[in-house]
Amino acid sequence: MTIKTDVVIIGAGPSGLFQVFELGLLDIHAHVIDSLAYVGGQCAELYPDKPIYDIPALPICGAQELVDRLMEQIKPFHPEFHLGQTVCALQKTDEGRFLLETSAGTRFDTATVILAAGLGAFQPRRLRVSGAEPWEGKKIHYRVTDASALEGKNLIILGGGDSALDWTLELYDKAQQITLAHRRAEYRAQPASVKKMKALSEQGHLEEFQGNVRGVFESDGEFGGLEIVDPQGERHVIPADEVFVFWGLHPNLGPIADWGLDIEKRQVHVDTEKFQTSIPGIFAVGDINTYPGKKKLILSGFHEAALAAFAVQEHIHPERKARLQYTTTSPIMHRRLGVED
Repeated sequence: MTIKTDVVIIGAGPSGLFQVFELGLLDIHAHVIDSLAYVGGQCAELYPDKPIYDIPALPICGAQELVDRLMEQIKPFHPEFHLGQTVCALQKTDEGRFLLETSAGTRFDTATVILAAGLGAFQPRRLRVSGAEPWEGKKIHYRVTDASALEGKNLIILGGGDSALDWTLELYDKAQQITLAHRRAEYRAQPASVKKMKALSEQGHLEEFQGNVRGVFESDGEFGGLEIVDPQGERHVIPADEVFVFWGLHPNLGPIADWGLDIEKRQVHVDTEKFQTSIPGIFAVGDINTYPGKKKLILSGFHEAALAAFAVQEHIHPERKARLQYTTTSPIMHRRLGVED
C-alpha cells in the first residue's frame, strides 16, 4: 500500500515538529519519518535533561520538555509518525511528485518532501572491541532506558562528554559502584559537571579512570566487565554488571546524499525565500541546511519552518494566493487549532 500525501517530513526533531505546526496552520497534513524510535531528534537522544535558554518566551526549558511542548502544540493537526525507519529510496515522477520508500517498507507518493533531519540519521559510536558485539543490548548499552533498573548495580560508563557525566551524576545515588572511564584526563563536558563528579569520586563508590578499552572479559560464559589499558600500558580488569557507552552519535545523511541535491560538507544548500533545495519540491529546514549567514540554532529552524510551509503551500496549490493570517485574530486559524469560541 502506498500512502498518497501532500508532504513528508524527514526528521522528528524540534524543527521537524514545528514544521508540522506551521503546515497545519495552512491546512496541510503531514507524515513524519525518523530513524529514531521516538520523537525529539538530538534533543531527546543527546541531552534530554539539559536546559535550553534561547527559546523565545521560555527563559529556561529542558530539552525533553521542549519536545513535549511541541508535541502538545501539534496535536490539533494529527500528524502521522513513522518512527524507527529511514528513507532508503526516492524517485521523482514525470508528474513532479516523489515516490519514497523506507527501511520498513512504508511507501509514499508525495507532492513535496521537507528535510528536517538535523545532521542525518544518528547511529551510536559503538564499542568495537573483542567480545563486545554479542553483549550489545544485553549488557552493553548506548542509552539509559530505565534508570530504576540499575539500582544497586556495578556500572562502567564510557565517555567524557555531557551524556557520560550527566548519567554518572544521575546514577551515583542508585548504583552500588560506578567506574567512569575516559581515554584521557580532559573532559568535554560542562566544567560544573566535571567538578561535581570529581568531588563525588572522593566520597566513594565512584572511580574516575583513564584508559582505552581493549576487550570484554567473561566468567563461565557470563558477562564480567571490561579490560582497559591505562596510559602507562598496564591492563586492568574492571568488573561490571552493565556498561554504558556514551561516545556520541555518528551522523550520516545516508541515501539523502545520493539524491542529486546540492550538498556541501553534509549540509544541503537552500534559498532563503522558500528554503527549497536544488530540486524543486524538496525543502530543507534546521541543521541539515546551509545558506549564507546560517546559524545552527533551534530558533533558526523554527523561522525556516514557517517560511518553508508557505512555500510548500505555493508548490502544492500554485493557483491559490497564500494569505498570511494571524493566530490571534483569524477565525480560520482558530478552527484549525480547535480553539473556537
